Amino acid sequence: MRAITKGTWAAALSAAVVAGLAGCGGGGGGGGEVAKAAVRTSAPAVAKACVDGTFTWSGVKRTDRLTGVSAPTVSDGRVIDTPNPIERLYTPKPSVRTVGPALPPAEVLFSLGKRIGEIDTDATTLAGAAGETWSFTDVHQKAPSLKNRFSKVAGAGAIVEFAAVREWEGDFRHTCPGGPTTTGHARNWTVDLQGSLSCDESVDTRIARQAARLSCEPGSRALRKA
Repeated sequence: MRAITKGTWAAALSAAVVAGLAGCGGGGGGGGEVAKAAVRTSAPAVAKACVDGTFTWSGVKRTDRLTGVSAPTVSDGRVIDTPNPIERLYTPKPSVRTVGPALPPAEVLFSLGKRIGEIDTDATTLAGAAGETWSFTDVHQKAPSLKNRFSKVAGAGAIVEFAAVREWEGDFRHTCPGGPTTTGHARNWTVDLQGSLSCDESVDTRIARQAARLSCEPGSRALRKA
């Protein structure tokens, strides 16, 4: 038996494919019918939700999330430069998930913004959300940068810098008059928070305690409950 090399195998395969295509094309334009069938079986367009629907929100909650923390810098109480960068721990991202007729993510975030008071409740359309509130409706909004936060801090002991955001999320129902309902979940962030703490002093917020647990030495006063 003669061995089939890679080149002869590829040539034989090409010839078989050409023969097969020629066979499909016979019989009065069968190839055209195949092409038409491919077009007919393409995925249908996704149904869109109505433009005059009503949003109903439930389970809306606010959570302050630590986004970054620095290594401690030792200070004797004077104002000092901060050589240690804030290292990222969490990257906040807007998110909109839906089930049912499609809704523009911006419309969902616009409604959530009104629900939490980030967007003026008098704004009746997305176009009315002007100024700083516009960024809340952007599903591609970028996380706050952690660079160039503090240039100097004051305090005694081991000083730690940290950053955080205020996140909002909740479940929604979008109901159309006499039509289908879309359900889903949305999340976005609002306030860009930053601060510093001394490992040698007690702290009084959850975010500061979380930063202290990550950067301060075990037994530090900042790790003790007030």
